Parts: sequence; C-alpha cells; structure tokens
Amino acid sequence: MSKIDELLKNEKIEWKKLGNVSVISKGKQFNKRDMLENGIYPVINGGILPSGYINVFNSEENSITVSQGGASAGFVNFIETKFWLGAHAFSVVPSNDTINNYNYDYNCFNRFLFHILKMNQIKLQDSKIGAGIPSVSKDELSNIEVPLTSKETQEKIVKTLDEFTNYVTELQAELQAELQARNKQYEYYRDMLLSEEYLKKLSENSEMLELNYNLKTTTLGDIGKFTRGNGLQKKDFISKGKPVIHYGQIYTKFNFETEKTISFVDDDVFSKLKKAKSNDILIATTSENIEDVGKCVVWLGNEEIGFSGDMYSYSTKENPKYIAYYFQTDKFQKQKEQKVTGTKLIRIHGDDMAKFSITLPPRSIQNKVVEVLDKFQDLLSDTQGLLPEEIEERQKQYEYYREKLLTFDGNMLEREREHISLTHI
Repeated sequence: MSKIDELLKNEKIEWKKLGNVSVISKGKQFNKRDMLENGIYPVINGGILPSGYINVFNSEENSITVSQGGASAGFVNFIETKFWLGAHAFSVVPSNDTINNYNYDYNCFNRFLFHILKMNQIKLQDSKIGAGIPSVSKDELSNIEVPLTSKETQEKIVKTLDEFTNYVTELQAELQAELQARNKQYEYYRDMLLSEEYLKKLSENSEMLELNYNLKTTTLGDIGKFTRGNGLQKKDFISKGKPVIHYGQIYTKFNFETEKTISFVDDDVFSKLKKAKSNDILIATTSENIEDVGKCVVWLGNEEIGFSGDMYSYSTKENPKYIAYYFQTDKFQKQKEQKVTGTKLIRIHGDDMAKFSITLPPRSIQNKVVEVLDKFQDLLSDTQGLLPEEIEERQKQYEYYREKLLTFDGNMLEREREHISLTHI
C-alpha cells in the first residue's frame, strides 16, 4: 500500500461548497491614470503578470485570486504581497467560521483551497470556450466542491503539494523574468519603430523610397474600411463547413495572425454573415476591460471567412500587419481610451476608430518595419516555448498527486496502487 493510500485510507471526508467555506469577493476598478512606473503594489486582474503598479492596495498578502473575464478567465493565482484586486478578478478568503469549527490553521487551509481551485482551473477555463468573451461567474466558483478533512491530514496534503509547487515556481522564475524583459524590449522597439520621428528618419534615408512620397499622418478611415460583423452564435458551429471566427476567439484562440479558423458553419448561416477576405484585420470591439478592446488578428488564409457581431473587419491596401502592429501601440491605446463606451461591458465603434490618426510611411518602409517586428514576435514565441522538460515533468507530477490527494476517490486509488515513495509525507 502506498503512502498516499495509507494517508487517506480511513479519512472521514465532509464535502462543502467553496461558497460555504470561504468569502468570494470581486475587486474594484482602478483609474489607469493612477498607474505608476515605480508603483509599490501590483494590480491583479488575472493572468500571470500584473496589469501594472499603483501606490494603494485593497487586498492582503497571501491571497487567492481567480481571473473573472477576458483571455485569462479562470486562471488561479496566489499573491504573496499586498496588492490591488482589479474589477476583473475574484479573491477567495477562508471563512472564520470554517477555521473555528474545524480547528484549522488559517494559512494551511488557505493553501488547501488554492490547490483545490488550481485543480479546477482547466474546468473553469474550458467552460466558456466559444461563448463570447470568456468569463467566470461567482456562482461557478461558489459551487466548487471542497473536501474537509482532519487538520492533520490537511496539513500533510498541503505540505506535499507545496513542495511540488515551490520547486516548479523556482524553475519558472528565471523564464518569466526573461519573458517579461523581452516583452518590455519588444514594446519599446515597436513603439519606436512606429513613431512619427523614427519613420520620418527612416523614410528620408531609405534607398527604397518611392518617388514623390512623403511621410504622412492620416486616419484609419482614409486608408481603409471598417465593416461591422453580424450574427454567429455558438449554437451555429459544426465540425466541418464554411470557416468563421467568433469575436471571443480573438481573445482565447488566436495570436497576431492566422491562416486557419477553428470553427465552421453550414452554407445557410454562412450566407447571412459579413465576410472577410485575405489580408483583412479582424478586430474584437467588446470586452470587460479597456485593455482588451481592439485586440485583433490578421487573416492570412486564401478563402473568405464569416465573422460575428461585436467585431469588425478592416480592409486596406496598406500592409495589414503594419496596421495591426499599430493597434498595439501606446498611440492607438490613448486614442482608444478617449472613445470607448460602457462600464461593465466596454465597447468601441468603427466610426470612432475610423477617425484615429496613424503615421503612414511608404509601403516599402511598412514592409521593413513589419519584417523587424515579426522577428521580435518570433523571439517572444521562442521564449514562451522555452519551458524546460524538467519543469513540465514536475508540473505533471504535481497534478498527478494533487488529483490523488484531493479527489478522495477510493476507486481511483484502487486502480492507481503503485509503489510510490513519498518520504516527505
């Protein structure tokens, strides 16, 4: 009999809903103007990295957070410092009643809940695929089942799982630091390459400069056309058929560009949809936060595709990837912030984006800028793919033992009787 089997053999389990053993709270919106380059406290909305830093906090250290909406919806994190919990994330705090009634140690039970939620992370993330902007409701969190064990067993489980997570965290720290540094480097050079000052210098010195072409400041409406999407719901999807993109997939399934869709509809539904052609830019124009509004993907496939409402296609004779990179710049973000509408659901309209200014060099310079930025994108992708095999193996071990220790499934334990030696239990 394995150490795990011995630990759980005669354990009496009482199952409770997460909402009955913890306090689940949603964060508060912060003013972006309060963001500081040298701020003290991270702003947590979801995902691995903070949204920024400010000098006030509304949450204590060693808190569990769950991303509520957007591309990172369902992501579970454990924040070790004081922080500002943003409007698009939940905190999960052990209830005093549970601590007192079961004589639990607060810190131990807090970590126990973290491991329970981490085990449910994929379930939370997958539950919203194809349903528009991914989001997690408070009810979904509240209904997660939590096994209440004896204090002694809980402490042993937490000790075991924490040892795995600490090791993985240490290995990942260096990789995350490298990724963050490359992201900042990319953002710096992207904004520099697309700045009016740099483009003017590049155009003046370029041997490829077209005759009689001067660098100009124009608007997106002058150089292209926005077309608003329509229809297309999750229930319309079929396994094979005409290719389509739903606006929610821009947040969760696509990166900067794509040649293939992941969803399809029948001929009848397709005939009623607005279409995008090769080299069009598809833009999501509805989100639960300002940062995500305007996220786009360049369609590089050879065939026409249909697209949903809450998004636009943008057609232009300029280099579409140059325009899409411009959508990532601080200049675009500042113009966008002045035109978005809504509070809980943020929107931006094509008529407003058509008035956004853009510095436009000749096509040859656009191509050169895109070539450089594509290389930066490749570097970022390489960094994201640097996860060492050892980290992956440790993560799999953690997930394996987490399942065994937190499901309390006697049948599973019977099937999985192996000679596992966990000397740290």
